[in-house]
Amino acid sequence: MVNSLPGPVERVRTAARALGLEIAVRSMPQSTHTAAEAASAVGCDLGQIVKSLVFRGRIGGQPHLLLVAGKNRVDQEGAALFAGEPLDRADPAFVRETTGFSIGGIPPVGLRTALPVWFDRDLLAWDIVWAAAGTADTMFAVQPDRLREVTGATVVSVA
Repeated sequence: MVNSLPGPVERVRTAARALGLEIAVRSMPQSTHTAAEAASAVGCDLGQIVKSLVFRGRIGGQPHLLLVAGKNRVDQEGAALFAGEPLDRADPAFVRETTGFSIGGIPPVGLRTALPVWFDRDLLAWDIVWAAAGTADTMFAVQPDRLREVTGATVVSVA
């Protein structure tokens, strides 16, 4: 059988498997670039979408991955408290260089660089959440506790 998934998606699936997480990647007929598009595509609540957002430390330049519920906006002042320095949204070139993925398709696993990972506690309210699988039209479902576990994320309030 020929694999029809794009290279970035296969990297995500391989990384997930290495972490003991079996995922079923769904290719969507429409874009899942934004949280609202993703929720519409999979037919779930906006809060069930995992936004993988990359921030850059203003002082040290270290990247940080925030896994955020789709309905939430990151309070950057609050994020500075758990990150230990003020954070700025990373530009697309930095995101691609750091993660190996483009904005809109950044998965929570399989990143090029190991990053500190922060997990929005609001995601834990759901039985299942949906995350990007490496492209802006692929997603996978996962239990939020399991996602937090395999990413080694620290649970925080981001909003």
